[in-house]
Order: sequence, then structure tokens, then C-alpha cells
Amino acid sequence: MTSVDEPARPTGRIRDAARTRAEILDVATGEFARHGYDGARVDEIAARTRTTKRMIYYYFGGKEQLFTAVLERAYGVIREAEQALDVGHLDPVAAIRRLAELTFDHHERHPDFIRLVTIENIHGAEHIAASEKLGRMGSPALDVIRRILRAGQESGLFTADVDAVDLHAMISSFCFFRVANRHTFGALFGRDLVDPGRREQYRAMLGDMVIAYLTAERAAD
Repeated sequence: MTSVDEPARPTGRIRDAARTRAEILDVATGEFARHGYDGARVDEIAARTRTTKRMIYYYFGGKEQLFTAVLERAYGVIREAEQALDVGHLDPVAAIRRLAELTFDHHERHPDFIRLVTIENIHGAEHIAASEKLGRMGSPALDVIRRILRAGQESGLFTADVDAVDLHAMISSFCFFRVANRHTFGALFGRDLVDPGRREQYRAMLGDMVIAYLTAERAAD
């Protein structure tokens, strides 16, 4: 890890540390999302934040630590949204649909998140595995899904024997594919998966698929 003493601050200007870090993370998110980990340049991030490479190293330690911080913030955004989700007043069917819609909306609004996750998968999730913060973060969505599944199974509405992790993967896969594969899918099949005119159709389709799986009648063994 690179160790850098705090550089001299510009005369007459005292930067707010939190604001500076946030600005660096904003620009770094776009740089990593566009160019990948290997293609991103700290010099370019510094130039676009009107700061210095030395200042970035002071705050983050180096390129690897900066990328990890970008991932931590990106995952933190969706985890906060999951924690804020209030479905306790809804029946299990409406609750699971609301959770699916939350994931759908978030992935659509944050295409850079999709790119960052793709890049991290290319690197074998090495940055996530090494991050204590991400390891502690977990997924609040899993706790919500567990409660919804339990309520649905106890009421007899849900017939599927599925755990929260698999259901989370089912929901995420549709939302992720729609954004990540937009261009290749469009080139092959002539359909834009994020076409605003089809948005509500796809949003409803996701909920319908999940609910149909959870409530389908199953033949006895």
C-alpha cells in the first residue's frame, strides 16, 4: 500500500476532506466503469477532479484501494435502499413484487454499478474478497426475502422450496442482464431492453415471473 504524506493544500483554499473524497469517487466511478480496472488512469481522475495524483494517493493509498473504495460505495448505495425498503404492511405476494421492483429500478438507474460488477467478476472478485467493509455489509435484501418467504410459506401462498440466496439471484439476473447485455442483445435481436416504451412491461414481467415461480402448483413426489 502506497504511503503518501498529506500534500500542501492550495494557498487560500481549504478543501473539505469528505467533499474531496466524494468528488474523487464520483469521477473514479465513471473512469473505472468506462475503461475497466486496467484501462483506468489515476492521472485522468486527478485531472478531472482538479486535484493531484498525490492527493488521491493520500486519501486512498493507490489505484487498487481506490477501485475497492468505488466498489464499496456502489454496493453501499443498493444496500441502503434495501435497508430502507418497507414491505412489512404488504402481503407476501405484493412484498416480493416490491422487492423485485426495487432491484429493477436500482440497476436501471445505476448502469455504472453493472459495469463495475462485471469488471470485478473479470478480476475474480479479488477486491471484494479483500474488503472487510464489503464482507461485513452482506445483503439486507436477504433478510427481507427470508421474512417474505417465511410469511408466504406459512400462509400457503408460496409453494416453492427456495432459499433467499437463490431467489435473490433469480431477481438480480433479470435486472442485471437487461442493463449489461443491452447493446449485444439489441444488435442480435433488434430490441432495446431499456427502451422507455417497454419499461413498465419488463418491470411487471419480472414480478410476474417471480410470483409465478413461488406460487405454482407442483406435482406431489
